[in-house]
Amino acid sequence: MLLIVFNIFLLGWLIFAKNKSQRQLLIGFGISAIITLVHGVIEGVRWQMIPAYTMTVVPLVILATRLKSKPKGRVANKTSTKLITLSALSVIYSSVAVALPIIFPVFTFEKPTGPYKIGTVTYDWRDNQREETLIPESGDKRELMVQIWYPADATVEGEAVKYHSDGDVFAEAYSKVMDLPKLLFTTLGYVKTNAFENALISNRETSYPVLIFSHGFNGHKNQNTFQIEQLVSHGHIIVSIDHTYSSVVSIFSDGRVANFVLQDSDSVSYWDEANEVWVEDAKFVLNQVEKLAKADPDHRFTGRMNMQNIGMFGHSFGGATATQMLMGDSRIKAAINMDGFPYGKRSVSAAGLKKPFMLMSADESNANEDFSGLIEAILSKNQDATLHKNYWLQIKNMTHMGFSDFYSFLPLYAKMDGVNIRSAHHLINEYSLDFFNHHLKKQPLKLLEQTIGDHPDFTLQTN
Repeated sequence: MLLIVFNIFLLGWLIFAKNKSQRQLLIGFGISAIITLVHGVIEGVRWQMIPAYTMTVVPLVILATRLKSKPKGRVANKTSTKLITLSALSVIYSSVAVALPIIFPVFTFEKPTGPYKIGTVTYDWRDNQREETLIPESGDKRELMVQIWYPADATVEGEAVKYHSDGDVFAEAYSKVMDLPKLLFTTLGYVKTNAFENALISNRETSYPVLIFSHGFNGHKNQNTFQIEQLVSHGHIIVSIDHTYSSVVSIFSDGRVANFVLQDSDSVSYWDEANEVWVEDAKFVLNQVEKLAKADPDHRFTGRMNMQNIGMFGHSFGGATATQMLMGDSRIKAAINMDGFPYGKRSVSAAGLKKPFMLMSADESNANEDFSGLIEAILSKNQDATLHKNYWLQIKNMTHMGFSDFYSFLPLYAKMDGVNIRSAHHLINEYSLDFFNHHLKKQPLKLLEQTIGDHPDFTLQTN
């Protein structure tokens, strides 16, 4: 911001100021060059800033031109026309310099509101009991990258981890999956999170409830960092899964890259079968987490994970996975499905949802008949009034991708879709935290029972 603002003022001075000395031109260039250097070291050079970089050398160009050319007599009307033309071009150029970093930003994640700092660690786990079925090579075992976020000690210091471990690989992957130019995604390599790698776990609580996260189809394990960091900052451990070959890309610990594999089928039964692979992924990861909780080789999670209070949440296909896990795995005590159609082998019914459940949906999805059975199951009255309640949170002016970080790195899409992404993310975070705090940390509800009904930004229903 400083670089762009200074260079725009510099450009204006170059156009309108008279009798600019060589010394003044060199000072202008020097100040701009220093700011550019600081920007490059701290933030990194990127293509969106090329117009701003170009402004830096304009004083040198003027100085070089002046030294080469001899003074000429001035013609008033030509000078006036030239000044108007230069001014118009400068306004256009400056507008481009300002617009590019705004349209394609290096975005920042908001600081979480909880009392905990955030630690993170990544694992490469292989399930030797299952063959990989999404690639033609036989004999390969199912391998998953898993990232864990946890409440960290307050003394943690250092540099926060990047959003993506390899920005270039992810930019290439997004480009292929979305069929958009790679340049649109190169800023992802500069984005940092609020988490610190391998930080000490906080001793503020003896143990923390565990939440499994499952991303959307061709998403990735940290696609909901906005939500994950908020939950962790309030005392939850999040275990997020990269569903290999169904994520936009997975990078294994030895550098191998597993790109997204297109699954072209319109059959509901096919997607029910495909969802079972994700369910098995979640079960395997949960088994591994149980081992960590008992005896972590790094002594980080031993005895620190509350394995009696485990929840799960997911977006889209991952939301369907969370629903299936809630019904089929006794270890999962509560679940949130964010805009996920109810794919899976187990049919969703009032009888199946015997544990706390919440559906979050975008208003564009509510009319889809695929949601009807799930919504009916959520709103069905329990036989026993002492049992849990289910909730349906409908977010207004919302789209399917608004439940992830997607609009943060392509804000122009949010504007085109009419989504206020900051407001939507705040809403998701507040209700996710209230739901899991109540069911996994036994805290009283602060929002869910108090805001039933229709509101300007959302509608909340319960059974």
